[in-house]
Amino acid sequence: MIHTPVSPRALASAASPQHSLRLAAKLAIVLFATTRGHAGELEARLKPLAGAHQGKVAIALKHLGNGESYFLNADEPMPTASLIKLAVMVEYYSQVAEGKVKPTDVVTLKKEDMVPGSGVLTEHFSPGATFGLRDAVRLMIVFSDNTATNLVLDHIGIKPVNERMAALGFPETRINSKVYKRKETTVDMSRSEKFGLGSTTARDEIRLLELIHNGKVVSEAACKEMIEHLKKCDDKEKFTRFLPAGVAVAHKTGSVSDARTDAGILYFKQGPVVLCVLTNDNKDKTWRADNGGNLLCAKVAKEVVEYFQSK
Repeated sequence: MIHTPVSPRALASAASPQHSLRLAAKLAIVLFATTRGHAGELEARLKPLAGAHQGKVAIALKHLGNGESYFLNADEPMPTASLIKLAVMVEYYSQVAEGKVKPTDVVTLKKEDMVPGSGVLTEHFSPGATFGLRDAVRLMIVFSDNTATNLVLDHIGIKPVNERMAALGFPETRINSKVYKRKETTVDMSRSEKFGLGSTTARDEIRLLELIHNGKVVSEAACKEMIEHLKKCDDKEKFTRFLPAGVAVAHKTGSVSDARTDAGILYFKQGPVVLCVLTNDNKDKTWRADNGGNLLCAKVAKEVVEYFQSK
């Protein structure tokens, strides 16, 4: 093997601080271009969907393995509808860990507790029924039960949920009142009038879900239980709608007439990915499965999974 002689001057130049800076700059340019390329692919898939939607849209996502992310209006506070129940669940587990409540605390259903909307308690249970607080939390997440949500809030409070979210770094993630009991229970009427039941940002939601995925909220055991509850969410009209077999989704959704929301963790071979889609001021206010907000959530989740599966 023949080695080409290298002059001392060339060696000195290669080792010089200026040369090192030039190499670092070139590497940074390459890495930036690669990142931009990936972001561009995601944007090309997702931005047209958001642009075609007749209403406001916010999207945030992050691959929890490689950190690749995409954000659209992700820091704008928007209504949550029932998605805020995720924050209520976090507060419940926090208070259990602090000894303020117990999973076995007895909840008694009263006639005046029964509110309309999603869930099973109002339609299928009789006044006087009793069950554990943990079961009320499960009903709140799995069936988005409005009556169960209010029963949970009776035990843990409304303000503590907001204080917990602020302490975690999510001051815009707030619940404003009990469900269907705004006038009697609101803690902030101006926000109730602006956002309804609750508010959040898309970025806050994926950050909270990332903490839960990593076992960093309350405890690893509590986070595992929360994820199991979220995996049982019975809303099949949003993220899970167009996803192939083999993709598991731990998520919480929300629906009111002019807003559809979904936030969760997508588990698949090339994942996991945390994803949040918020919509508001939607033109389509129907309650059919093909509601425009539902379809947007479903299409975004499908594009995200297909994008990462193609890599």
